[in-house]
Amino acid sequence: MSETTKRALAMSLKKLLDEKPLEKITINDITSDCGVNRQTFYYHFQDIYDLIEWMYTTAAEKAIGERNTYQTWQEGYLNLFCYLQENRSFVINTYHSLSREHLENYLYDKVYVLLKNVVDEVAQNRSIREEDKAFIANFYKYGFVGLTLEWVKNGMKEDPQMIIRRLETLIQGNFPEAVERFSNH
Repeated sequence: MSETTKRALAMSLKKLLDEKPLEKITINDITSDCGVNRQTFYYHFQDIYDLIEWMYTTAAEKAIGERNTYQTWQEGYLNLFCYLQENRSFVINTYHSLSREHLENYLYDKVYVLLKNVVDEVAQNRSIREEDKAFIANFYKYGFVGLTLEWVKNGMKEDPQMIIRRLETLIQGNFPEAVERFSNH
């Protein structure tokens, strides 16, 4: 029942975001639309920003899932783009609001986990320090998220598959090469 209530609150927020900006939406608006009381909202979330963070986190886990290997990272990242595109109004409203940091944090966290798994896989059987693996994942994370935020800022017009293909072409072989270079230190 708890997950159902959280999803219902999330759907109400998305619906309201189609009608007005985030800064104009109150918890009363969400609970009225959802048909629950304020106490129910506060049982699950501290505030609207907590709800937004939950929405992004839940979506990322579903979008990326097990697609976080050297062979499948493209599919996981594409699924992330597709989620953003399917929830365009929600994403653009959070991007252009005070809660933009929730979108950014969501992307930084989830893209880091995706890329760190790729680096860990490529680094198997190599002598490379954990902080060097984290450095490689962080380096690529900032590029990936920067591209994603620029895409959102520009209205999500470019085809996500084209972006993924370009990324794949650009970094083809870079993960193994980076791991190899750091393992020699």
